[in-house]
Amino acid sequence: METGIARRRNGAWKMWTGLAVAAILWVVAWTNLHSFADFVSYTLLGLRPGTHLGEAVNFFFYDVPKILLLLTAMIFVITVIRTFFSPEKTRRMLGGKQEGIGNVLAALLGVVTPFCSCSAVPLFIGFVEAGIPLGVTFSFLIATPVVNEVALVMLLGLFGLRVAGIYMLSGLTIAVISGMVLGRLGVERYIEDFVFNIRVGKLEEESSLTWEERIREGVRVTGDILRKVTPYVLVGIAVGAGIHGYVPQDFLADVLGKENFWVIPLAVLIGAPLYSNAVGMIPVVHALVEKGVALGTALAFMMATVGISLPESVLLRRVLKPQLLGIFLGIVAVAVTFTGYLLNFIL
Repeated sequence: METGIARRRNGAWKMWTGLAVAAILWVVAWTNLHSFADFVSYTLLGLRPGTHLGEAVNFFFYDVPKILLLLTAMIFVITVIRTFFSPEKTRRMLGGKQEGIGNVLAALLGVVTPFCSCSAVPLFIGFVEAGIPLGVTFSFLIATPVVNEVALVMLLGLFGLRVAGIYMLSGLTIAVISGMVLGRLGVERYIEDFVFNIRVGKLEEESSLTWEERIREGVRVTGDILRKVTPYVLVGIAVGAGIHGYVPQDFLADVLGKENFWVIPLAVLIGAPLYSNAVGMIPVVHALVEKGVALGTALAFMMATVGISLPESVLLRRVLKPQLLGIFLGIVAVAVTFTGYLLNFIL
């Protein structure tokens, strides 16, 4: 018995010590990002500061480790939090709530329980089975991609607390209002019939996990997700670096400047059929803003790309009839456009 207890204590000590060392290394890396980018760009590669190529390469080698560090920290923390919120528990928490309160709660849960877009269909079916109103369900589904927790932290690091706060508030407002509107429209007849007939099995609760198991799960999921999203991060930052280094600021200001009233609807129309996650879009947004594009315009483009992307639309078509899918996409598009105008007005 004592040997088993000692072994567990030793394992716990190693785990917490490893976390402390990892945190120290993270802080050291974070505080030396500029030095690393300058060394690689101007010393190791011999590029000249101020040139198009030099600025683009420096942007790339600064943003890649910065975003990967942010991702590592946030995915780990969010994964540990998610061990307390299984989809079954999420559905129970939303059941029976009144209109308005349920929409707000659903939108908030959509932020802290960031299920991936591939979970949209089974979650939708599970919510319907649990008797959750459709409007509340839509608030959850809208908030999950639009208010992305990784994007929120990255915006905080790149643009500050004010921009990140406005992004979160506007995204939650979109989710709540859109869900309430859809709930009032009486759109149950536009749900595919099989959704109301299916019975989803109960999902395993995760309340019995120990802290050691939760942390190990965080480490495992962090490594797994980083392997999957890193290529998208590299591509997104490469695009952003090209914009940063080569696209003339005057050209972007003329085409995407906030003084042109038609730019935000155009940005939403361009972004809607594209596919990217918020992680891949943040570097592009950062580069566009640095080149003079209004932040509201850039964020409207990002939110349209993430919130009403083609893959999610294809998945949702499995459970929504074309009429409701069109209504859903239209409401989100209008809300994102309005948010772009609002952000430009405020900022």
